[in-house]
Amino acid sequence: MSDHTALSGTPIGSLDISGHGDDTALRPPRTLLVAAGAWAAAGVVTLFWPNIQEFARTSDLAVAQWIVALLLVVGYALHARLGKVGRWFGTNAARLAGLAVLLSIWQIASAKIGLWPQPYIPPPQGVIDAYVTDWKRLVDSVAASLVLLSTGIAAGAAAGFVTGLATGWTRKVGYWTNPVLRLIGPIPATSLIPIALFLFPTSFSASVFLVALATWFPVSVLTWSGVASVDSSYYDVARTLGARQRFLLLKIAIPGSLPHVFVGLFMGLGSAISVLVAAEMVGVKSGLGYYLDWAQGWAAYGHLFGGLLVMAVLFSSLTTLLFRFRDRLLIWQKGEVQW
Repeated sequence: MSDHTALSGTPIGSLDISGHGDDTALRPPRTLLVAAGAWAAAGVVTLFWPNIQEFARTSDLAVAQWIVALLLVVGYALHARLGKVGRWFGTNAARLAGLAVLLSIWQIASAKIGLWPQPYIPPPQGVIDAYVTDWKRLVDSVAASLVLLSTGIAAGAAAGFVTGLATGWTRKVGYWTNPVLRLIGPIPATSLIPIALFLFPTSFSASVFLVALATWFPVSVLTWSGVASVDSSYYDVARTLGARQRFLLLKIAIPGSLPHVFVGLFMGLGSAISVLVAAEMVGVKSGLGYYLDWAQGWAAYGHLFGGLLVMAVLFSSLTTLLFRFRDRLLIWQKGEVQW
């Protein structure tokens, strides 16, 4: 094919004859500078606006805010060289600016003018002080929650997958499991806390059971739905080619139900987290739920808000990891379920 033929369908106005290319994508967004200004102003408010009372870590917070502002300026200056990091800064510049504004509002309402009563809603430096002085207890609480949550979810997901698979695959099994799912499944797991604490020898085993129960129901129902939704023509074609029941189950039913299984896992994770926090507050003497209950009992509201923030980041990260794993395993459905 000649050069004339290759370029004949391309408008001349769209050809780049300068040799430099379009560098629009390499230009740093000016919202980075706006965000840097917002963080710098937030630091000024934190340090130079007098507090209504003495709060520890006020100057440390101001310095941290100015460091963020400096990083945003560096991100603006080196945007083209930072690759993915630079693109992340550019994409989230407006959000970072909004975060600085929210922190300033929080700072002013709590520490500067006393609109929010103390000590019930501490300023941001109160949360930072909780992290600095009580980081070891927080780390231990996160580790305890992860152990309990992972144990319960693993047991509940395995049991739910087997239950849903058997219910959707075999009518004889479904005859017995269907009423159980309909009767027991909708019961909130938290309502069973008193019974579980009585039946199980330790509060930890009772909490594992409750987390597993909260995971079991959505995984069972969605797996059952996934198996039932597989097109029957796939089975017919496989049988025509001589496939046996084991092949139909392992190569058609299970792969076809996996998208539904992950939806059930997502729902089960949310339910399990709710049950986990409630169980730790009532029975288990460790974990983030217990930490929040302890902080409230001692009126340590900085620790309370700090624990809530750690909880939000931790559980959001777990959900993100679940969706990343789903996208890698079900590559053909990547992006269909957003998080």
